Amino acid sequence: MSLVSQLAAMQGVIAAGEYSYRGDRFSYEGQLDDEKARMASIMCRATTMAVHMQADMMKSLGEDCGCAPARGWVVRGAAFTVCVIANVFCFLDNSQASLNEVMRMMRENIADQEGALV
Repeated sequence: MSLVSQLAAMQGVIAAGEYSYRGDRFSYEGQLDDEKARMASIMCRATTMAVHMQADMMKSLGEDCGCAPARGWVVRGAAFTVCVIANVFCFLDNSQASLNEVMRMMRENIADQEGALV
């Protein structure tokens, strides 16, 4: 079973997927239609690129800040959470999912990324 399938099967996960750093492909499993999944992958890719740029800028200001290269990001709203590590995304229903469990699975199963994203 793939990591995306394992994530999608977890309690409270709305959808999980992967996107290419070039932005030309994505795949997903879960409770999104194709258009929403496409939009989600675009949003996740754009945010990932911005987070990496900001972490690189912080690192360039002085000594190694411990934040670059950025490995991922999380945005938690009132009802839903989006978490991304490398190019894998996961959308959670906060009332049903454990962010800690999802992040643990992602951290343990996604290799560290090095350098450029393209």
